Amino acid sequence: MARYIFITGGVVSSLGKGLASAALGALLQARGYTVRLRKLDPYLNVDPGTMSPFEHGEVFVTDDGAETDLDLGHYERFTGVPARMSDSVSSGRIYSNVLEKERRGDYLGKTIQVVPHVTNEIKDFINIGDDEVDFMLCEIGGTVGDIEGLPFFEAIRQFSHDKPRGQCIFMHLTLLPWLAASGELKTKPTQHSVKELQSIGIAPDILVCRSEQPIPEKERQKIALFCNVRKEAVVAAYDLKSIYEAPLAYHREGLDQAVLDAFGIAPAPRPDLSVWNDVNDRIYNTDGKVNIAIVGKYTQLEDAYKSIKEALTHGGMHNRVKVSVKWVDAEVFDKEDAAPYLEGYDAILVPGGFGERGTEGKIKAAQFARERGIPYLGICLGMQMAVIEAARNVAGIKTAGSEEFDHEAGQKRFEPVVYHLKEWVQGNAKVTRKQDDNKGGTMRLGAYDAVLADGSKVAQVYGSNAIEERHRHRYEVDTTYREKLEACGLQFSGMSPDGRLPEIVEWKDHPWFIGVQFHPELKSKPFDPHPLFRDFVRAAKDNSRLV
Repeated sequence: MARYIFITGGVVSSLGKGLASAALGALLQARGYTVRLRKLDPYLNVDPGTMSPFEHGEVFVTDDGAETDLDLGHYERFTGVPARMSDSVSSGRIYSNVLEKERRGDYLGKTIQVVPHVTNEIKDFINIGDDEVDFMLCEIGGTVGDIEGLPFFEAIRQFSHDKPRGQCIFMHLTLLPWLAASGELKTKPTQHSVKELQSIGIAPDILVCRSEQPIPEKERQKIALFCNVRKEAVVAAYDLKSIYEAPLAYHREGLDQAVLDAFGIAPAPRPDLSVWNDVNDRIYNTDGKVNIAIVGKYTQLEDAYKSIKEALTHGGMHNRVKVSVKWVDAEVFDKEDAAPYLEGYDAILVPGGFGERGTEGKIKAAQFARERGIPYLGICLGMQMAVIEAARNVAGIKTAGSEEFDHEAGQKRFEPVVYHLKEWVQGNAKVTRKQDDNKGGTMRLGAYDAVLADGSKVAQVYGSNAIEERHRHRYEVDTTYREKLEACGLQFSGMSPDGRLPEIVEWKDHPWFIGVQFHPELKSKPFDPHPLFRDFVRAAKDNSRLV
């Protein structure tokens, strides 16, 4: 039966909370324990899949097809444990389930209330997989005191009483602001945050305090006294140059030991931190730098491409180079020459996205990379733009475009080499979709197999002809144009097992030009970089030595 660690936050960034959760999971693993991390979000969207990247950052997709919060990406990157649909839930999902049960008659005509019906639904969710791991880490999204989060706080309060004594602990992240004018750390925000938590019946066992400055012993004692925790359970979280320092930094500050003490686990196995020592060695002991341009449309918010940025970092670590990422707004050269904006980069990456805005710039980026022999990685929409570029400029289909853009504009302007995906095979079943279906959760989501062509670049990169990758798309390259495009040199080097859906394209006569319909960044980890990102950065490194 799992021990539960509930992680809440005061005035502290969501990255800080998600990072602390992921780092703690990694530290418990380093001691030989099995862990699973879970996210409970207070927003009312049923899932993040319908939310703008400007609102919520990227949507992280699991193998079983869940569209989840980006924090689950941190959990996977730090622990290597594949996230599942049952590891993420929102208020919207909880309320939707409760109302569906009420409509079905499950409550036998009772009045539906937040307590007990909503809180029971949350507790049922938390209980999933209780017997699978040693520790279950549950992060509660939002800030203590937010009205949307109150049902979750009430649920975890009840949950801790439902379980045997000593099976649940609470960890609270707070902010210790540094006032430069007076040269002091202020503990009042932490005191008030803990007071707010205590007012709803939850007393934290461990405090993780975000601070720019070292926490003096006197301040640590003060926090412990006024917040009713042991001094050893006041853990400092300082600013770091890299998020991958977090496991080692938290271990130095005693976070994992504080957790074991709170559960009364003694003696405990000593941690094996060799993996994280190697990760940090690769980050800071590099042999040069590569400059990679990410040509996208959500460049004002880097979290929209969080997993891509981290996967590039992982590829850099494998190749012992520092990856310098430059965010290039695709709209900037929609109607201009791309060369002034893209010259000087060692490689170009075009990520996924939705809608027509910025796509002409992405097409020009693919053309620039193809013509100049610059390493190019197109992901999802980035692959589709590469195919459209090839169709227009090499195969002579001057009006080539995507059905998505015509559908968005409400008029036919393009010959659709990319079409709305109406059916595909999932397992042993056929899935069908229509263009006017609801947007939420209706894409081709989750892990699907692909078969790679013998002798292709991607087969060499993967070292295999059979792969499984995560997808999130509703548009697909039309195989009707395959013969014409392949005659021009664009190889369809990866296909779905039934041969109907293109998964990968590559230019045969190019040093490194690959487009993939899936999202390889979602499976990359600092200690196990994804093969495509490993080789993409290697190609960028080779290219940097040529100029």
